[in-house]
Amino acid sequence: MTSRFQVTILGSSSALPTSQRNTTAQLINHAERFFLVDCGEGTQIQMRRFQKKFFRIDHIFISHLHGDHFFGLPGLINTFNLLGRGKDLHIYAPPLLQEFLDAIRNYIFHGLSYKIIFHPIEHTEGSQLIYENKLLEVYAFPLIHKIPTYGFLFQEKLLPRKIKKELVEKYQIPIVDILKIKEKQAGFRLEDGSFLSNEELTLPPEPPRSYAFCSDTAFNPKLTEYIREVDLLYHEATFLSDMKDRAKETTHSTAEDAAKIATMVKAHRLMVGHYSSRYRELEPFRDEIVPHFSGEVLLAEDGQTIEI
Repeated sequence: MTSRFQVTILGSSSALPTSQRNTTAQLINHAERFFLVDCGEGTQIQMRRFQKKFFRIDHIFISHLHGDHFFGLPGLINTFNLLGRGKDLHIYAPPLLQEFLDAIRNYIFHGLSYKIIFHPIEHTEGSQLIYENKLLEVYAFPLIHKIPTYGFLFQEKLLPRKIKKELVEKYQIPIVDILKIKEKQAGFRLEDGSFLSNEELTLPPEPPRSYAFCSDTAFNPKLTEYIREVDLLYHEATFLSDMKDRAKETTHSTAEDAAKIATMVKAHRLMVGHYSSRYRELEPFRDEIVPHFSGEVLLAEDGQTIEI
């Protein structure tokens, strides 16, 4: 059975929250491990509103140090403390965030019940592995914005082939040989001398899935080096094309920019968000995307959960 891989939108607005949209934050559930990507002001309220298990978050990824992407972090850290958290909390972010947390530690973080482990994302031209477990890898890669900013790729690992249980029972294959079949892609020789190949004994695993988070950024063709053929791409679309000059000035993207990037990286699906507060209706974003991207288009809305 395929493990769960979900993204919940906690905030889809850009710098200014609105009555319908909070600032940027997303909760990722992969195989019941929870990851928070960005933490705009009010993120913990959004998680309560949408009944998400935020106490199970152990890893937080911050794309950059503009307030609409991290101002909710001090409050969340304090709430974890008030709830008696004991587990370590890992934060992955540009190095200056550690200075910010250290600066306010003396004022509000008195005697935390848990340890914060900070992982600085150092500037690099390429993609860098910043986290992994048995099933998943997370990479950071540079975006184009006014300050150091990173996107994140959540990439499942390729699992071993699945052994056919009925053949294990039929031929009474010993455990030691089962491990060789699964881990070393070995075959198995029967007592009569005949040989069963690995392909006969196993089934291919589920294809690994991937999710890329890209916010905030100007149009960036180099993304083809980092997120090619991603299953779901989240790409900011702060403006529609009639505001392309404003997008360029602020190093943001239009809906058309997002669509062109999705096509260039051969994304299977595209989700846009980080909308300017000037927009109330979202369908015009879809209208701009469709001529440039042939895959499925999703318009991020607060509270929405997407299966990958």
